[in-house]
Amino acid sequence: MAASDPMHSPAPLRELRLALLALQFFTRVPVPAWVGWSPAAMNASARHYPAVGLLVGAWSAAVFAAAQLLWPPAVAVVLAIAAGVWLTGGFHEDGLADTCDGLGGAVSREKALLIMKDSRLGSYGALGLVGALGCKAAALHGLAVAQGAAAVVPALLFAHAASRAVPVALLRLLPYAGDAEHAKAKPMAQQVSGAGWIACLGWVALIALALRAWGGGALLAPMAAAAAGTLLAGAWCAGWYRRRLGGYTGDTLGAAQQLSEIAAYLGWLAVVGATQGG
Repeated sequence: MAASDPMHSPAPLRELRLALLALQFFTRVPVPAWVGWSPAAMNASARHYPAVGLLVGAWSAAVFAAAQLLWPPAVAVVLAIAAGVWLTGGFHEDGLADTCDGLGGAVSREKALLIMKDSRLGSYGALGLVGALGCKAAALHGLAVAQGAAAVVPALLFAHAASRAVPVALLRLLPYAGDAEHAKAKPMAQQVSGAGWIACLGWVALIALALRAWGGGALLAPMAAAAAGTLLAGAWCAGWYRRRLGGYTGDTLGAAQQLSEIAAYLGWLAVVGATQGG
C-alpha cells in the first residue's frame, strides 16, 4: 500500500521514517508501525547507517561508563562490547563469521557462496569471531590504559558510526555477488544512489564535528587516524570481495563493518600510543 511506503512521505518525515527503518533492521529497538516498509525505502535507508552506528556506540559507551565505576577497565570494555552485540543481535558478527567460513579456505566462488548460506559455524568463522572480539577488547583496553577510561567513549562513538559507512560504500561501488532474486535482504542487492552515499558521508562528518566540539582539538588526530584505518579496511574488503566473489553479499557487508570498526580502534590507539610515548 502506498500509505505504508516511507518514500511517499514529505521530505523531513521521509528521512525520519528511513532512519527508523534502518534502526529496526540493525538493532533490537522496536519502532512504531507507522514507519512502514518498502524495498525502495529499505535501500534508501542505507544513508542513515552511520546514525544507527552512533546509537549503538552510545549504548556501548554508556555501559562502559557505568561499568568502569565498579570494575577495572578490562571488565568494562568486555561488557561494553557485549552490550553492543546484544543490541544488534550479533547481526554484523554473524556476517563476519559466515564470511570467514566462506572465504577462509581455498574454495571456488560458487562453493564460498554456498558455505556462507550455511547457518552452521565453522572453524574459520569461530576463529574470526574470537580474533575480532579479542582485537576490539585489546585495543579499547589499551586506550583506557593510555589515556584513561574517559578516552574510550569518543572512540566507541566514532568507530561505530564511521564503520557503518563502509557497507554503504560497498553497496555503491560493487555489484551483488549472490542470487539477487533469492537474497534474504533483496533491497541490499541494489546499488545505493549517489545522493544516498553523500548523505551517509554527511552523517559521518556531522558526528566527527560534534565530537570535535565536545572533546576539543585533542580528538582531531585520533579521529583522523581512525578514519584512515576505516578507509583502508574498506578498500581492502572491496578488493578482497571483488577478487574472490566478484562483488558483495549481505554477510560480507557485515564483515566489512566489523573489520572497519577494528581498524578504527587500531588507528585511534596508534596515535594515542605515539603521543603517550612521546
